[in-house]
Amino acid sequence: MKKREYTVRLGPDQQKELQGVCSKGKVAARSLRRAQILLWADENRVGGKLSDMTIAEQLHIHTNTVYLVRKTFSEKGLQAAVERKKRLTPPNPPKVTGELEAKIIALSCSTPPAGRSRWTLRLLADKTVELGYIDSISYDTVDRILKKRTQTPSS
Repeated sequence: MKKREYTVRLGPDQQKELQGVCSKGKVAARSLRRAQILLWADENRVGGKLSDMTIAEQLHIHTNTVYLVRKTFSEKGLQAAVERKKRLTPPNPPKVTGELEAKIIALSCSTPPAGRSRWTLRLLADKTVELGYIDSISYDTVDRILKKRTQTPSS
């Protein structure tokens, strides 16, 4: 039998931490599954470590998943193996800012174009682009902006 490339040896405190993760009800399924993999792959486990194939069958996952969790634990530690990786880049900033919302609201309060009795969502969206407030905007977005501003706070 081939020697395992990445072994998992958990200390008593690490075992308690992972058992705590497994016993909590409010943990992400991915974290729970990874904690179980580490507990079952532990060389210091009371019943002895389980093979990758056995762990994969128990959790209904692929053996590569077990391998990758063991590898991450060996290279980066317990936290990296259980928790999600933080994003390196921030999410995209919102396209619609407070300033743009104010402009759209002001536009909706102004007099409608000639030949129209009132502003429609499509007219507002087209006029916003025409005035150069933004490159493109959907009438649905305009609807959300106006709906958000016209709701009264419940008391």
